[in-house]
Amino acid sequence: TDRKKLHTAPVGQAFRLRPFHVLVATGGGYAGYKKYEGYKLEQLEKKGIELPVKLASEWEVALYKSVPTRLLSRAWGRLNQVELPTWLRKPVYSLYIWTFGVNMKEAAVEDLHHYRNLSEFFRRKLKPQARPVCCVHSVISPSDGKILNFGQVKNCEVEQVKGVTYSLESFLGPRISTEDLRFAEAPPGNSFQQQLVTKEGNELYHCVIYLAPGDYHCFHSPTDWRVSHRRHFPGSLMSVNPGVARWIKELFCHNERVVLTGDWKHGFFSLTAVGATNVGSIRIYFDQDLHTNSPRYSKGSYNDFSFISNNNKEGIPMRKGEHLGEFNLGSTIVLIFEAPKDFKFHLKAGQKIHFGEALGSL
Repeated sequence: TDRKKLHTAPVGQAFRLRPFHVLVATGGGYAGYKKYEGYKLEQLEKKGIELPVKLASEWEVALYKSVPTRLLSRAWGRLNQVELPTWLRKPVYSLYIWTFGVNMKEAAVEDLHHYRNLSEFFRRKLKPQARPVCCVHSVISPSDGKILNFGQVKNCEVEQVKGVTYSLESFLGPRISTEDLRFAEAPPGNSFQQQLVTKEGNELYHCVIYLAPGDYHCFHSPTDWRVSHRRHFPGSLMSVNPGVARWIKELFCHNERVVLTGDWKHGFFSLTAVGATNVGSIRIYFDQDLHTNSPRYSKGSYNDFSFISNNNKEGIPMRKGEHLGEFNLGSTIVLIFEAPKDFKFHLKAGQKIHFGEALGSL
């Protein structure tokens, strides 16, 4: 006959599954499923239904961590920097605004054609009057976001959400040199928490603020303080939305983060910017040497940088409300600080807060 012969390769040669592909597909699918579960939990929370805490097992955390979120976040960062054609900017940004509920009336530049790429749009500035800084209370919110948890630190454990904790020492890392912080040396027998408290009668407090993708992505100084030291933890970039924070214990200790430590008028003060999926880039304005989500840093390590030198004995002074840094999408800010026992938070767990509003005072 005139029929042509069809030559076919063996199935094994035409389509060969590699273990890496299977791992990524399985891990990515499972992470997506858990994120959807987290969304359902948020909807139940809005209805006032409180569900029991169900923590992930070790294999579930390992599976999630197997997803190459660092690589994906770097790719997302490059994509965000691609300049969009003028005609495409309004449709793309309008979809984002509709999806995440962005209030563009607060933006310094409301014209969507002004933003050349997604990165510029994410890091948009606000009108000066959009976020008045509270002058009455001693500590203000450093960013827009949702209050996940707050209160006293107890037994060297901090709550990331209600009922789910992480180790204070694992989160901050080993105690920083007293020469950097200019604190008196604590007795060696004291716990890590007690070593951070420098004044008798003080307590250690914490506050966790989650920035959603639609929030204003810059963060500011929450009080008048001096930054003495920066510690950068390269790590995973798992989602930090409330559903995942309720599911993975010590989530903030697994993720990449930048810990700024120093002192304020009542003693120890720290602000930590925690990275998340698609938020590999954390920028601190006065720290040009900081490079987050970089391939040259390996997970499980940390690198320190001191702002105290022979020429600068005071560190970096920050005024309340002053610009401090920015995320490339949305993430989490954790404050851990020392204050007298009569310090009071003016917050409710789960409430929405804006930069400049009061967190607490004496």
